This record gives sequence, C-alpha cells and structure tokens, in this order.
Amino acid sequence: MTTQTTPLTLFGADWCRDCRRTKAQLDELGVKYEYVDLVATPEAADVAHEISGRTNIPVVLYPDASHHVEPSNDDVAAKLRELSLI
Repeated sequence: MTTQTTPLTLFGADWCRDCRRTKAQLDELGVKYEYVDLVATPEAADVAHEISGRTNIPVVLYPDASHHVEPSNDDVAAKLRELSLI
C-alpha cells in the first residue's frame, strides 16, 4: 500500500443520503480524507462546482486530481484500488 500524500476530499452535506453513504464507505475502508461540509461552509459549494461542473453532491476529489460526482460504492472502490489506496 502506498502512502497517501494528498488527501482525498469529499464535498457533501449531512442531509444528503449519497454523501453519508460515501463517507461511511471511506470510513469503513480506513481511507484518509478531508470532509468539506457544504452546510457549514456554503462557499465551498463553488469549489465543488468548479471541480465537477455540476451542482450534484457528493463530489469526491482524488489525489490524482480526478473526481467523481454522486459515485456508486463500486466506482469509489475501483478508483481507490487504481490509486493503491485500498
């Protein structure tokens, strides 16, 4: 397993079921990430929109600068494997 230098970033909100699911998956897998709560930090929604070009959440920004918007657990797991994070 490689050392994760740039943290994965998860933009989301607690009211969002997909955000809670993705957050739980990362926690379960033991993957380090920075969680940006868009309710507590509403201006960060602009950052998430710049990354994805969409207003949907969650937005998962990976250490290689790629991202997912509203990813399935399978999509997240596949990307984490590709980056050797799991």
